[in-house]
Parts: sequence; structure tokens; C-alpha cells
Amino acid sequence: MPTTQNKRLAMRVEYEGTAYSGFQYQANAPSIQEELEKAIAALTGDEVRIRSAGRTDAGVHATGQVIAFDTESRLGPCEFVRAMNYHLPDDIAVKVAHVVPDGFDPRRHARARSYRYTVLRSSTPSPLQRRQACLVTQALDVAMMGEAAIMYEGEHDFGRFAGPLERRDAGTVRLVYESSVRQRGDLITFDVKGNAFLPHQVRRMAGALVDVGRGKLSRDDLKLMIDGGQTEAVAHSMPALGLSLVNVEYDGYPPKG
Repeated sequence: MPTTQNKRLAMRVEYEGTAYSGFQYQANAPSIQEELEKAIAALTGDEVRIRSAGRTDAGVHATGQVIAFDTESRLGPCEFVRAMNYHLPDDIAVKVAHVVPDGFDPRRHARARSYRYTVLRSSTPSPLQRRQACLVTQALDVAMMGEAAIMYEGEHDFGRFAGPLERRDAGTVRLVYESSVRQRGDLITFDVKGNAFLPHQVRRMAGALVDVGRGKLSRDDLKLMIDGGQTEAVAHSMPALGLSLVNVEYDGYPPKG
């Protein structure tokens, strides 16, 4: 294939994560990263290692994952999108691509990430929602959940909401810009935007809100959990299937015009 000067491409990727062990490559399990790299190799003949904004867990979805990689292909961004989607499975799609500066790193340069956790509040399952929403059959006080969600906003030590950390000395303070709960029909969504998130943090934040809605966790205990006070309350982790990485924000990306 004809080549030109090396360039860095950034892409926004959407995927339904049910069939995958997570975003990050694993030698003996299917991953989103592996499928994307296979598609790039089929298209360009090059073996590349892509960078991503976040390493979503097994079963987690995304509508706004951002990846970046270097290529010498002469294909333009729009052509790359069409060709990539030809080689990708039906549960992964590239939505848009741009040429970015050589130093662009989708993980280190992200200034905000937005996640959504979706709950189906119903007495019966929904075949259409079974992969994107967690079924909760108990009654939920959505107004109470919304009031509790606002308590997450601001800078807090979210260590009590974290899963296992990569390093014991890893910091657990995170800044949450926005946190809200909304209901539309049987679907209840928890939307949260922050500078970064700890492993399992959003799923445990959602679990605490569901417990508030059930009446199993008081807002006072939730505040103690957020503020590091004395409480025996524990935030349980909601199943992965309800979680989606919605958006990642940068300064200067996507380019204007």
C-alpha cells in the first residue's frame, strides 16, 4: 500500500462490551483492543499498539471511547473510518477520526470523562435491555437517589468506592464535576462526569445510590462514606452490563472546523 509521512490518528469508538473481557488486550480472551488492532492490521498491513482513554472492564460498553495510533497509510480520516468498520465485528464501530498532534495521548491528556449507569426498574426482565441495563425489581425512590447523587460532586477521597488498585500507594482523591439521576419510563440513569475515576468507582457509586433508593442506605451514611467518616456502610458494585463510557473531553480535540 502506498505510504506517506507518519501521522497520528485519533478515533471515537463505540462498542457493546458483552462479548469481551474488557478493552485491554489479553492473551487468552477476546478484547476490544485486539479487534481494533486486527482491523488496523488488515487495513494497513502494520501491527500497531493503540492507546486508549480508558480500559473499560469486561462487559462494559462505550459510546465515546477515544483511541490513538500512528500510521503511514495515505487514507484520510473519513476513508479510515469506513475501511475500519468494514473489518470490525458488528459490536464495535469507529464513529469519527481526526489527525492529531504526534504527542496526543488519549489517556494522559483527557481533562474529563463521563460515564452513565443504567438501571431498569421493572418487575419483569426486558429482552431488549438485558445487555445495557441492570434489572432492579424492588421499588426505588428516584427523587432520593437524585438528591444523594449531588453529594458526589466536588473533590473527595473515593477510596471506599474503589476496587483493587494497581498500586497500594495510588491516590484515591478524585474530582467529580457533575452527578445526577434521571428517570424516563422504566429506565433510571446515573450520569457522572469527573477528571478521572478509580477501578469500579462508578459501579460502586451507582450501587450506593440504588441502596439509597431502596431505603437500605441513608444519605447520612453515604455522606460519611464520601467524607471518610466512621460508618460500617459499604458500597456494593453494580454489574458491569449497565455501565457505559459516554464521553471523554480534551483541550483542542476534536479540532474545530
